[in-house]
Amino acid sequence: MLHIAVIGSGPAGYYTAEAAQKKFGTDVRVDIIDRLPVPYGLIRFGVAPDHQSIKAVHKRYEAVNLTENVRFVGNVLVGRDVSVEELSQIYDAVVLATGAPADRRLGIPGDDLPGVIGSAAFVGWYNGHPDFAGLDPDLTGPGAVIVGNGNVALDVARILSKSRNEFDGADIVAHAIDRLEHSGIRRITLLGRRGPHQIAMTPKELGELGHLSRATPVVDIADFPPEGDDALLEPGMRKSVSHLRDFAAQKGPAHDIAIEFDFFAMPVAIEGDGRAERIIVEKTHLDADLRAVGTGERYILPCHLVVACIGYQTPPIAGVPYEHGRGRFASTDGRILPGLYCVGWARRGPTGTIGTNRPDGYAIADLIAEDVPRNSGKLGRPALDALLDARGVDIVTFRDWQKIDAAEIARARQGAPREKFVAIDEMIAARGTPNH
Repeated sequence: MLHIAVIGSGPAGYYTAEAAQKKFGTDVRVDIIDRLPVPYGLIRFGVAPDHQSIKAVHKRYEAVNLTENVRFVGNVLVGRDVSVEELSQIYDAVVLATGAPADRRLGIPGDDLPGVIGSAAFVGWYNGHPDFAGLDPDLTGPGAVIVGNGNVALDVARILSKSRNEFDGADIVAHAIDRLEHSGIRRITLLGRRGPHQIAMTPKELGELGHLSRATPVVDIADFPPEGDDALLEPGMRKSVSHLRDFAAQKGPAHDIAIEFDFFAMPVAIEGDGRAERIIVEKTHLDADLRAVGTGERYILPCHLVVACIGYQTPPIAGVPYEHGRGRFASTDGRILPGLYCVGWARRGPTGTIGTNRPDGYAIADLIAEDVPRNSGKLGRPALDALLDARGVDIVTFRDWQKIDAAEIARARQGAPREKFVAIDEMIAARGTPNH
């Protein structure tokens, strides 16, 4: 029997468990360990609440968890309740699938002022992550600045712009939708260091901005290269740029909120009296290598809210080799140390889509098959249970999660699929009698 511990219950963790099932059949036991009492990681807390079709992938992960040889072990924090070294003594293989939940700092003066928020924190706030439920962002407005030109920046802009009715069918949490309904924000500026041809925004997400009931995307046609240059782009990017050109050509009346795309714009400082009140921006141009270079020309954008959507990093774990420059674990194709692996964003950094994690998980299963001898004598699951029980750790199983899930669905407001619990003690209370 092969015993595998997967740390992290997001897409990378579940795809790794699925791959191990297919690779080893009934000859494997996989424990998926998560610090929260609820599974699915990025699917629950990162995917936008109005993108329910993407969140539906959780049904695939649920099918993995309903088998005999995969178990969810929630409410267990690795590093506090059990160490990686201890897990390595118990399991034949330990796979770090912790994702990249920590925000990258802007790295400019004033980026620590109140009102400056990373996208992981802001997205976590409106998605009900226990770490960020009490964030209390300033939505008094009228100006908000989003730094970044990727899909997360679009998510933040869209969520800030929607009316309450436009959240029908979304699982945005009550504290967020109530605050957003009374937001004073009327101008949302998306800052991008480079131009329309260098965005990392996909067509579907960009197209959504053109269908908002109370917001208008604003793009300056002068920021574009000649239209013939679009033919050199790959098809998806060409479609995204086409959306931007359509926004630039709009002549209809403006809505209540303007979503302004400010290209060739680099934040250099955030200022204010005890909190963010304005951001200093420098115009840029592209050099021969398409890198953004400052021109020296600066201007001011008034704002009470700055959301930095510039990437994420994986928090280090004591004793695990780490690449500080890249914000991920140090590995060779996912191998960290003998019997210790990493997968997904913890291996690659925050790149790719949810589906990108699937081949990644299968590749790690292949590595485990190459590296790990069978019948090592390690006990896996019963040894972990004994250790956690001795330490008084109250684990949450998948059956417990199903009770939490049912309780969230039962308490949903009208038009919403669920109302999430946003505190860990509420989650644990909702499971009732534990199923261990």
